[in-house]
Amino acid sequence: MNITEIIKTVGNPKPYDNGTDLMWDDKHISKFLLEAHINPEIGVASRTSVDIDNTVEMINTMIPPESKILDLGCGPGLYAERLSKKGHRVTGVDISKNSIDYAIAQREKNHSAIEYINGDYLKLEIEGEFDFVMMIYCDFGVLVPEERLALIKKIQRFLKPGGVFFFDAIDEDTIKRLNFNSSWEMSEGGFWKPDPYICLSKNFHFKEKKATLDQHLVIGEDDFYKLYRFWNHYFNQEDIEKLFIPNGFSKVESFKNILTGSEPYNDHGVVFYAVSK
Repeated sequence: MNITEIIKTVGNPKPYDNGTDLMWDDKHISKFLLEAHINPEIGVASRTSVDIDNTVEMINTMIPPESKILDLGCGPGLYAERLSKKGHRVTGVDISKNSIDYAIAQREKNHSAIEYINGDYLKLEIEGEFDFVMMIYCDFGVLVPEERLALIKKIQRFLKPGGVFFFDAIDEDTIKRLNFNSSWEMSEGGFWKPDPYICLSKNFHFKEKKATLDQHLVIGEDDFYKLYRFWNHYFNQEDIEKLFIPNGFSKVESFKNILTGSEPYNDHGVVFYAVSK
């Protein structure tokens, strides 16, 4: 193992350095992610059932009956199924095959009329216009600036006139509650790998970018390592208006204190935005 190379690679990341691997298409990790998604009691990969139900009720009051909805990053279909039961026409997109396979199985079980697409929503090309496009669990903040702008332009094309893009993001106060430190883990087999590994983790805050980075270096017994990097951003109302108003959108509304959790990404520090075309 070349320690000097690893130090150069992981020791001083700059915005927006990529990792070497993605966890969404890793067969081992994606199983753990799916289990976390569908557990109704925890808010790790998805929110708790109570918060999902409350969010769906909120959405349902914002849109006309039988609305055409595009759910970006739909995961295992937790929101899509609920919205479909309320009579809306839903299309869900997610990069994780495990999650989409689960969602399709639930669709067949529940006899739902939901269209699911396994793919990267940044590369999505789809015909038709939607009344409502949604992206839940702070996924909008995960995008780096170039991706964010590309997605905004896509959503502007996807939406009907008067349509709404609905998403959530952490606010500036949340950053004050986050810990930016280092930690490590040893395991004979766990979340990152089925066989023994050491995971070295570190969190970074880039104030000038209003960005955070969660970095995980996973080293296996064969001395081969994988580097996972997860970027996120925090926003306020003015930030969102500056992103959307110049790109064909007319109005930004924000909604606070929607979630009932007790941890960042699941509590009062998450703000929901409704951006109208």
